[in-house]
Parts: sequence; C-alpha cells; structure tokens
Amino acid sequence: MTPDSLPIDAVLDEIAQTLSAHGRLVLHAPPGAGKTTRVPLHLLHKRICTGRIVMLEPRRVAARTAATRMATQLGEDVGATVGYRMRGATKVSSATRIEVVTEGVLTRLIQSDPELSGIGCVIFDEFHERSLNADLGLALCCEIRAALRPDLHLVVMSATLDTQAVAQLLNDAPVVTAQGQAYEVETIWRKTPWRDPGKYNQRIEPIVVETVLDALNASVGSVLVFLPGAGEIARVQSGLSERVASDTDLIPLYGALPFAQQMQALRPAKKGRRNVVLATSIAETSVTNPDIRIVIDAGLARRARFDAGSGMSRLVTERVTKAEAAQRRGRAGRVAAGICYRLWTKGEEGALAAFPPVEVEDDDLTGLALELALWGASDPSQMPFLTAPPPATFAAAKALLHAFGALDDGGGITAQGRKLAGYAMHPRLAQMMIMGERLGAQTTAAKIAAILNERDPVPRGDATLDRRLELLRATSDPKARRLWTDIKRMKPKPDTTQITPGALLSCAFPDRIALRRSGEAPRYLMSGGSGAVLSPSDPLASSQWLAIAELDGARRDATIRIAAPLDPGDITRLHSARIAQHEICEWDARQNKVIAERQSRLSALVLDVERLQNPDPAMMIDAMLDGIAKLGIDALPWTKPARFLQARVAWVRQRGSDLPDLSDEVLMEERTNWLAPYLSGIQTKAALARIDMMAALEAHLGWEGAQTLDRLAPRKFTAPTGTGVAIDYSADKPKISIRLQEMLGLTQHPVVGPDQTPLLIELLSPAQRPIQTTADLPGFWATSYADVRKDMRGRYPKHPWPEDPSVAEATRRTKRQS
Repeated sequence: MTPDSLPIDAVLDEIAQTLSAHGRLVLHAPPGAGKTTRVPLHLLHKRICTGRIVMLEPRRVAARTAATRMATQLGEDVGATVGYRMRGATKVSSATRIEVVTEGVLTRLIQSDPELSGIGCVIFDEFHERSLNADLGLALCCEIRAALRPDLHLVVMSATLDTQAVAQLLNDAPVVTAQGQAYEVETIWRKTPWRDPGKYNQRIEPIVVETVLDALNASVGSVLVFLPGAGEIARVQSGLSERVASDTDLIPLYGALPFAQQMQALRPAKKGRRNVVLATSIAETSVTNPDIRIVIDAGLARRARFDAGSGMSRLVTERVTKAEAAQRRGRAGRVAAGICYRLWTKGEEGALAAFPPVEVEDDDLTGLALELALWGASDPSQMPFLTAPPPATFAAAKALLHAFGALDDGGGITAQGRKLAGYAMHPRLAQMMIMGERLGAQTTAAKIAAILNERDPVPRGDATLDRRLELLRATSDPKARRLWTDIKRMKPKPDTTQITPGALLSCAFPDRIALRRSGEAPRYLMSGGSGAVLSPSDPLASSQWLAIAELDGARRDATIRIAAPLDPGDITRLHSARIAQHEICEWDARQNKVIAERQSRLSALVLDVERLQNPDPAMMIDAMLDGIAKLGIDALPWTKPARFLQARVAWVRQRGSDLPDLSDEVLMEERTNWLAPYLSGIQTKAALARIDMMAALEAHLGWEGAQTLDRLAPRKFTAPTGTGVAIDYSADKPKISIRLQEMLGLTQHPVVGPDQTPLLIELLSPAQRPIQTTADLPGFWATSYADVRKDMRGRYPKHPWPEDPSVAEATRRTKRQS
C-alpha cells in the first residue's frame, strides 16, 4: 500500500460497477478504510449517475470534515464541487455535485421534493449508528426508488453493520466488502477489571488518567480518549492538567461545545507538541485526527432511554458494544500504526453486546410520527423500516401530536401539523413557536426554543429557565452568540405582549405541567401522571406550579433539569380545551372516609374542587367498598358468632359441601355481592361499626344454605341437662367446653357432620377450669374418671362425683340443691 492509498481503493471500481448495474449497494469497510471521502469522489469521477450525490453524515463535525477533505483532494474550496448543508451552516453553489448533509437536512429535502429532483445518488455513511433520522431517510428513499425514481442510486456504508439485513431491505442489494485496515493497531487489554466487585460507586477517571500518562510515556503521537460524557471529560482533564508534560495539550470534544472548538480537536498538534483529545462517542466515526496514534477506550457509553409511558428520557451509562469498540479502535490506525488500550479485560469482551441500541426502539418518536404523517403514512408498518418502531411508543407520539392538533382522528396530517413540520425542531418546540406567534410572544418563544434545542448551557443544580434566558444578555459569551444565531434563523416577530416563559413552556409540554405535592420536599405531580423532584436548594423549590421542559427520567420521580414557574390562570387560559369536569366518589385514605366532589382536572392534576351535595348513592357504596378493600377485612366489625359461622361453613365445605365460601379472601373479593346492601349511609371507617356482620353473612348464605349448615354442622350441642353449648368449628376438630356434671349418664359419644366426626369435649370443673379433653366419653368414664374423681371431690365437695358416672343423672346443681 502506497503512502496515499487506503484499503477502500482496492474495491472502488467494483463499487462503481456494481452500483451502475444494480442501482443499490451495501458497502462494508473497516474503520479507517477511507470510504467516507473516497467513494463519493470515485462515483462522481466515474459518472455513475446523473445529478448530485448527497451523502448523509450522522454528525455536523463529521459532515464538515468530510466535505473539507474531499474538496482538498480536488484542490478546491468547500462550496465548489463539494459542499455541505447542516443546521446553521451551508456551503454549496451551482457547481456543487457532492453535498454532505446532516440527517435532518435529508428529511427536509425529501419532504419538500419527494422525487429528489436533481439528485442521482444518496449515500448513507456510518449507517451502523442507526439514528432515527437515518432509518427514516433510508425508508423514505426506498419508497421513492420503488414508486417514483427507479433511477435513484442508494448506497449504505458502515464499518460495523449487519450488512445482510440492510441488503435484504434494499431488495437483496449486492454487498461489497473492503478488506483490511489502513494500518495495524495493537490492542492492549487490562489484566484485571478496573472495578472491584461490590463497589459500585467507583469512578473510572483515575484509571483513565494513569493510562493516559503511561501511554504518553510509552509511545509517540497524540492520544484520543473515549469517555461517556462531558462530566467525565472535565474530571479527567482536571486530573491530567498538573501531570502531563508542558508540550502536551488537553483538548475536550463533545457535542455541547461550540462548533469551532469541536473542529479544533481535529487539527493536528502544533509542531513539537502532542494532543490528548478527550472525547465522547462523537469521535467514533468519520473523524480523523492526523496525528492520533493512541486510543484509550474507557469502555463506557452514555445513552438516552425513552419511556413511552412517562414520556421522558433518562440518561444511562452502559458498557460499549463490540461494534462501538471496533469503531473506537479504528481511530488509532487511520494515518499510521497505532495502539488501542481497552480498559477492560480480554475475558470481559465476550460479554459485550454486538451492537448498540437502535434509536427507533429507544427514543422519542414524536418527530418520526409527524414526518410519516406528512409523508402520508400514518402506520409505520407500511414503511420499509429496517427496525419497526415500537407500537406503544409510536402510539404515545401520535397521541401528543393529536393533542397539538397536528393529526386528525384518523391519524392524517392537519394544517396545524404541516405548520409544525415546517419548523426545523422537535414538534413540541414548534408548537411553542406557533403558540408564541398567536399570543404575541414569538421572540420569547424563539429564545426558549433556541435554548432547549442546544445542550443545556447551565450546570446542573439550577433548573430555572430564567437563568438560561439571562445568558442571552451576555453578548460576549460564545454560547450566547450561538443561541442568537439560532434565534435569528427562526425570524421571529417582535413580542407585543408580556407572556411568562412558564406559560410558553406549558404549550410545548402540556403533559409536564406540574403541581407541588404536600409536604416539605419539593416533589411534584405532572399532568401526565408521573412524578418529578427538585433539589431542595433549587431556586424553584418553593414554586407551587411549574412547567417542566427537561427531566432526567427515573423509575420513580424524575429529576427536574429545566423548568419555569407557571401561573394557574395561564393554565385555564391556554389549556381550557384539555380541562375536564369529573364527578367523583372515592375513598380518601388520609381521612378514612368517602369523599364526593366535582373536580376540574387537567389530566392527572386537580385544579379546583367543589363538594357534591347529592352524590349518587350507588357511587358512594362503590367508593366505600373500595375503601374496605384498602382497609382490609379486619376493619369490618367482626363478632364471635360471625367468626363461628365462618368456621362452621369452612368445616362443612372441607367435607364436600357446596355452601358459599365465607373465607376472608373470598369475602373480600366478592364484597360487592354480600356487603353492599349493608353499606347504605355508611361513609367512614368509624361508621362500619353499624354493620350487622352476622345478618350480612347469613343473608349471603341464604335460607337453604342455613338449613344445610344447621343439619351438617349444628351450632350447639344439647347436653343431657338441656344446656345448649356452642360448638367451636375453628379448631382441627369440632369442640365443646362443658362442666363434667352436665355430661353424667351419657354413654354414647356425640358426633356431628356427614362423616359422624366425634366432638372433642373439654370437660370443666365446677369452677369452669379444664379437667380433661376427650373424644371418647364412654372410655373416659371407664378409665380416667376414677382419678379425676379422686382429685376433684376433695376440691369441690359440694358437687356430685358419683362412683359410676355412666348411670348417674346429669345435673347443673350442687348436692344441696339436688
């Protein structure tokens, strides 16, 4: 390989010939192969297609870099043969034949001109990143090629991609593979895991700092370090600042940096100096720093996980995938042989997932739903997506758009929807811009949209939107200048009315209008039903009402990142169509009573309450039944006879009877059937004491059931003296307790039930204390009674203790009374 040649060069002619023959192509080429800059130029040189070549890049920095390098190879300035288009920056001319665009730009090109007039080829570079816009762009291009432009050439390129799946989507497109990498890269793994087992609060930054210092001492060239986010970058930069040699420059690279600073990280080190570029995944693809020889991969990636149920995203830090690790490693071998330090063990590598999550499966789909409606496809299953959007997430997106008036009842685009789609921003922010115009506050809306469209310019700990708006007054601040550039691009009309930022935010985030919960902690309930929380020290912590723009989602309460105070009057004024009246009867667990009121509600939030004077009795009973379910079965006024009845039924049912089940579990489950008739006028926990449980249970049992029960499990045993003794069926065996003298003369043991179960008899002394328990009374008379008589006659001489109890007369009296 010559100094100027790259691995892709060996297959450029094959690419051109295959594309010319088939009109579609999947190209697999390893990192550093040169596909981004070589392929478009070669296709242009070979005149494979008529019209312009449009190449899609996932990131702005990659788009500008790719265009600049191709223009340099042609000896031209950017904007001549090769140009670029992206939000906020465009360099093209009538002579431009290759346009490098970012993903949103491609979607706008397609929606504004479905035939893509004047475009002969669309190239999807670094498609393995599987961004939402790239997936949408490819699906739209497939439809265009099938229905409108069979001559449109499509190329999908990646270093790490499931090429067969993409090829199948492109109607079995040919696959061309470039072998090898520009230069060899040695991989060095850690010998032991950096995190100790059980210590989850460890940070990787100290390990990264030491690895950077070791790499600088051991090798030549600049270093590219992959870290999950800006916070880790700042900590590593701080840890290195006092320890690197004076000829070493530390350069951060992440998405929130001004574009000029991002480009600085791609420039070679100054003569006699070395760069240490501390980057997020933004540096994984299509970015080449000429003197990078060393890559240090922390093995972590930060991703946004979207929850359709809450409508929120949360940031999670995860292990990199094998595909991401391969991309990162490839950065070390683009211009010379290099080294890649992986901060995990070789054994851990097998546990890495193959590919990162696909955005369409794990992102907010509101923008996608709007674009598909604008395209005329309300059902994503009708579109050729490589990965189908999850139905629940897509349905939630359509519901939000319907609330904005962007979709009709059939899911079709409305005039409002077309207006939303005309803004190059998330539909929420576009809705705010439209409402700002209607309310005479479009400039304020544009300021808020510009702030929310960028990475948050304020460090965490202060959620106030006003703090962000104050930045716009600092005209010398580069962040403020960048924001003003975005604001001017929107061309807002001057404000004619005073509208609070919170009111405008509520138009964009109607599901995040939030009311402070009771208690000292600044916890909020949002109109969408989810919870949110502020730091107690946050300036907004005392606000009763908030409009929330940004949260870090969580399983319980999300942390509020950006919000503004909201006047309740603005809620009524701006969201009257969403405010509904509800008459409710429900159990209040705090007051332990049923409440009946008319509520004005904004979804999950109660705005106003009015007590109902004549509530529906049936609704009151239903609410009381719900309260009993929460209180538990023991809250009912159980009596001893009621529990005995319950035990009798259970005992008979164990012997095959089909009597109704009166167990606690079934009674609670079927409480409406047996308890509701006894709840009229009962509205509090204390009033439950008025319920006659015995009557309620007997009514539930019914007359025939009561007859069956009395026959199979009589309530009482009648002693020879005529005394009726309650039978306890709650023990293992039915049991009675009775004084011994009342059983005298009984020679046949009493039995109950269909299986003639012997009663367990607890014989009592005259003082009602247990003497003996027996299930065989005749046997007791013949055996143990003599010992009992000997012991008891001295203690209770006034009571009869006959020598032969089997023939004696039962009595309730003493000897004198007899």
